[in-house]
This record gives sequence, C-alpha cells and structure tokens, in this order.
Amino acid sequence: MLTRILDDAHQALLQEERRFLGDLRVALVRLQAPAESQKALVRSIAQLDEMFLLVVVGEFNAGKSAVINALVGDRVLDEGPTPTTSRIAQLRHGDAASRSTAGATEVITLPADILREITIVDTPGTNAVIREHEALTREFVPRSDLVLFVTSADRPFTESERAFLETIQSWGKKVVVAVNKIDILETPDDVARVVGFVKEKAHALLGIRPQVFPVSARQARRAKSESNHALLRASGFEALEGFVTRMLNETVRVRLKLLNPLGVGQRVLEEAERAADERRAVLGADFATLEEVEGLLTRHGEDLARETRARLGDVEKAISEVHPRGVEVFAQKLRLTRAIELLAIEPTRAEIEREVVGDVSRVVERRVNEAAVALASSAVARSHAIAQLLEGRQAVHGDHIIGQAVGALDDERAPPSTELRREALRVLEAYDLRLEPRRIARLARHAALATALTQLAAILLAGGVLALATTTAPLVVGILGAAAISLVGAVLFPLARARAGDGLGEAVGALREALASRLKAGFDREVGRGRDRALAAVGPYRRFVKSEGDRIRAQREELAGLRSRLETLRSRIESIRARELRA
Repeated sequence: MLTRILDDAHQALLQEERRFLGDLRVALVRLQAPAESQKALVRSIAQLDEMFLLVVVGEFNAGKSAVINALVGDRVLDEGPTPTTSRIAQLRHGDAASRSTAGATEVITLPADILREITIVDTPGTNAVIREHEALTREFVPRSDLVLFVTSADRPFTESERAFLETIQSWGKKVVVAVNKIDILETPDDVARVVGFVKEKAHALLGIRPQVFPVSARQARRAKSESNHALLRASGFEALEGFVTRMLNETVRVRLKLLNPLGVGQRVLEEAERAADERRAVLGADFATLEEVEGLLTRHGEDLARETRARLGDVEKAISEVHPRGVEVFAQKLRLTRAIELLAIEPTRAEIEREVVGDVSRVVERRVNEAAVALASSAVARSHAIAQLLEGRQAVHGDHIIGQAVGALDDERAPPSTELRREALRVLEAYDLRLEPRRIARLARHAALATALTQLAAILLAGGVLALATTTAPLVVGILGAAAISLVGAVLFPLARARAGDGLGEAVGALREALASRLKAGFDREVGRGRDRALAAVGPYRRFVKSEGDRIRAQREELAGLRSRLETLRSRIESIRARELRA
C-alpha cells in the first residue's frame, strides 16, 4: 500500500522502520516478553503492507454498527438494542456485495467509494456478555491505523468505555470520538454539554483533546437513502465523514500507517522496561541479602575472635597456675628437715608431679576440646542463620539458581576439631611439664646429699678438733669451722628452691607462649576454613545474583538503544509533508 506513494528517500525510511521492528521483535523473543505482546507487534508489522485500517469500537448499545452503515451508505450490519455483533466484521471494497467467514472474522465486500482506500472493522461491544468478544476487540485494536470510538449520548463515557480507552491509549493509537444518538437530546445546549463532558473526560484520561463529533447515525443513513441534505446536516454526520476523508489524505495516511507499528513498539518496549525494572527490584533484595550474609560472617568472625581470646585465656590460666603452685610446694617440700626423704628421687618426683603438675595436661586438653566444640556449634548456628536468609530468595527464583546453597549450609555438621586437640597435644609433648618434677627431684637430691655431706664433715671436723686440741684457741677455731660447714648445707635448700622455681617458671612460660601461639593459629585456621565453607556454599547464589545483575543491565542498555531508535524514527515520520510523498 505504501510503496506506490513513497519516493526513494521515504522508501529508505520505511525499510529502516522494518529493520527496527525486526530487531525489536528479536529482542522481545530474547527477553521472553509476553506472547500476546509479541503477536501484537507481528500483526502491527504486517499492517504496513495492508490497507488503511479504521477500527470502530464502543459498547454494544452505542450504535457502532449504525455509524458504519451510515459511513458506507447501506445497512450491511445488523442494528439493535442488544448485542448484535458476535464476531469481527471487516468491510472491504469490491465490485459486488459479498460475505464470507474466516474463523471469528466475517469479510464483507461492497462497492462503496469510502472503502477504496480503507478497510473498516466492526468489533463486538467492549461490554459484551461473551467475554471472548471483548478479547477479539482488544486483539484487533493494535492493528488499527485509526480508532473511531463510539459512545452514546444517553450514557456517555461509561466506566467500561473509560477502561477500554486506557487500553487504546496504551497502544499509542490515533483516536476520534463519535457521540451517537444526539437525536434523543432536546436542545443544542444539551448536545454541547454532552460533547463538553466527553471532551473533558477524554482529556483527563488521554492527556489530549481528541476530535469529538456529535452525530445521529440513524438520521444520517436515512438522509442518504432519501438524498435529504438538510437531514444529513442535522445529523452532524458530514463533519465526521469529512474528518475521515481528510484522514485518507496521503500525508496523514502515510504518517498514521508508519506511526502505527511504532505505537505498538512503544507499548511493548514499556512492558519490557517495566519487567526489567521489576526484575531489578527483585534483585535488589538479593544484593541486600548478600550484604546481610557478609555482615553476618563479619559479626560471626568478630564474635569468634572474642570467644577464642577468652578460651585461650582459660588455657593459659590452667598452665600459669602451675608456677605459683610449684613455688608454694617447693617451699614446703624442699626443706632441710626433709633432707633424708629427698635423697629418694622417684618418690620426690612423683610427689612434686602430683602436687605441682597434677592433671594440667588433661585440663588443657579438655578446655581445648570445649573450645573446638563451641567453634563447631557456632559454625552450625552461622550456617543455619545464612540458610534462613537464603531460603526465601531461593523460593523467589526457583530453579534458576544452579546449585543449592541452603542444602549445603544445612548439611554442615562439623565435629569438634580433632586437629586442634592434636595441636595442643603436640605442644604439651614438646614442652612436657612432667620433665620438671624429675629435674627438680634430682636437684632436691643433690641439695639433700650435699647437706648430708656437709653435716658429716662438720661432725668429723668438730670431733678431730676436740681430740687434738691442747689449748682453748684451737678448740674454738675448730668448732667455728664445723659450724660454718654446717651452715653451707642449710643454704643449699633455699638455693635449690629458687632454682626449682626459676626453672619451673621458664618451662611454664615457654609452654604457655607456645601453646597460645599454636592454638591461636589453629583457631584462626578453623575460623577461616569455616568462612570459606560458608562462602563456597553461598557461591551458587552469589554467582546467580551477579549474572542476573549483568543480564538486567545489558537488557536495560539494549532497551534504551531501541527506545532511542524508536524516538528518532517517530520524529522523522512526523515531519513528513505532502509534497515529500511523491517523487
């Protein structure tokens, strides 16, 4: 239809529009747009090669069929107060009158002049009892080049008409309004009030002031059949016919024909943009969930660090208590009065080990085990908390997430870490406090033996002096020498206690530092592994969210590019002038 009235430049514009519409169609398929929207665009593209399409819509009792009969000058469609149009009717030009059906559409050919350039479509009422009739109407509207909306003067602009006009406007259609049955109104002022009411409501709804024609289709058809020009003028129908004729002007017709698919394209683009925005809004909750997971892991790590410090403090305390206890025991046990008992190494060792070292190894192992159990329990609690955060999001996305983070987290039931216990045992073996009682027992025996020897030397010295002395002076010297030797023995025990205390303190300090360092490193490793396991479990969800975010950004960019092309095409088409249409 267009090719015969377009010059080369505008033929190129038509081809550019076809390319754009083709790209838009491909994009809609890729974006999984609603099937109905895709079909509407396809039908709209097909209309570029068809006759100019005037679609008549309105409620079933508004007089659509009567208006069409008046336009073609013949009663080819049934009229009546009840729904009479049960299918789509297409009126086309033909040399002779004929009727045929194709599915839900009836094709009527007439030798009417107005049909030489346009096809008129009658539709079931927008308030038809049979709802599929309205569905047919809504399906046909996107194909229209011009919509003639018929309302009745006795009940203009009803709620169903308002809702249907919203649908028409969303398709970007050119709309003209006919207020039928004005012959039932008593005065011209009544007609003016009705027309003003319709214009006001249409403007409020559509944002524009459409052409509104008050007509009496019944009077117009009668006037044409009787060639009664006065009655035709009174019917108001001449103005409506004149408007439709002007619509057949090449300039207007080409503009509407080219703009029609762009209106449909804009509608489906807006639907796709809304869908992308809705998807982005849904994904916003996913990004918030991931941030919450990160926050939970950070808080969990901080809590574990505090708990680890406290539990390591308990372990250090158990070891540190050995030294003051040992000093106290040494003060009681390593004494001159017990010198004879201290000569036996094994009983001394056993006594010191029992009272000083005690079960410190078991205490340390138990506390390390408690810390490991607490660590494992904390990991399970963390996993459950993350799983609860993700369960709702997985329900939203269904099978789109590859991998089940919730299941992986829920299955984490880490037993108390045997590695931490083994680490503690290795340190305890390397710095075995039980070696100290043996060393101290030997030290005590040496002190006791030295004391006994010095005591014996003192006695022998004193006896020899008494036997050999002939004067008082040598006797005094001998006694003082023996006493000095005896005092040497008494000093050895304090020295032994001091050496024992110092040695034990060094051993305890070395053990405490080694154990604290190794255990902290072990706990840090376990905490890090737990975090890594949690992040790995959340990995499928994280990858899905990132992928969806990238996909939606790409979609928005593609849609923005298509919208820009649409607006450029619309601007160029609307600038077409009459003299530009023909070469």
